[in-house]
Amino acid sequence: MTVDRYPRPAPPRHRHRPLCRRCPGLALDLGSARTRAFVAGRGMVLDVPTVTFPGAVRPVRRGAVVDTPGAARMLQRLLGHRMPRFGRPLVVVISPVLDGPAFRAEARTAVEVLRPRAVLTVPGARAVALAAGADHVRPLLVADIGAQLTEVVLLADGAVTDARRTALGTADLSDGTPPRLITDAVVGMVTAMLRQDRTSLTRTALRRGVLVAGGGALRPDITAGLPDGLNCAVRVVPSPHTAAVRGAAALLTAAHRHPSAVPGHPFADGVF
Repeated sequence: MTVDRYPRPAPPRHRHRPLCRRCPGLALDLGSARTRAFVAGRGMVLDVPTVTFPGAVRPVRRGAVVDTPGAARMLQRLLGHRMPRFGRPLVVVISPVLDGPAFRAEARTAVEVLRPRAVLTVPGARAVALAAGADHVRPLLVADIGAQLTEVVLLADGAVTDARRTALGTADLSDGTPPRLITDAVVGMVTAMLRQDRTSLTRTALRRGVLVAGGGALRPDITAGLPDGLNCAVRVVPSPHTAAVRGAAALLTAAHRHPSAVPGHPFADGVF
């Protein structure tokens, strides 16, 4: 019988991001106007217009990926050299709440150019709430005013329970659209939620106030009329234009332990 004189060294413990080089992480906001990316351990590495070259074509419009090959080429150009040579990144992609399945399918196809280990998606409103440090247990209303799309989402226990959208955003203001039109659209969507809600969730959320994010939250000519129109408090998220990608970045650690992040898992490429 052979006896080991010295104990064998224990296998190295797995280190979570950002220390684990084998498991790089990427949070990605593929917006209609701008693409933002956060790399674990490095912070925000990208905040550029969502355009392909040559021709400066926009592959994402009104919250939909309309040119998947173009989006893939853009991601390769912008992020390919930022990815590790050997490790495969875990990617968390922000998606709109409504029409989310179609966006997720096209976004995952485009992200494949980065050789991801797995692709998880998170609704933009949930990412915003996380970036704001909001209480996820109580009902919460989030208004995300983007460049080409505005969504109002009701969250309860961290899950989406109702949502409205309009194909209108800050980019339309350059064509002469008055800012008040966006303000009225947000008020109208919240009012519709309140009227059609057979529970008390929307009313309870309104007592807390509405959380506002997106580039439109930086426009006082849009947000100034919201408190009176909604008859409630309105809180703008700090750095509202990057709130969604910062919230997605905060999810990377949790995503690292998510079952669907394991390659080959039957629920791979899941939704947060």
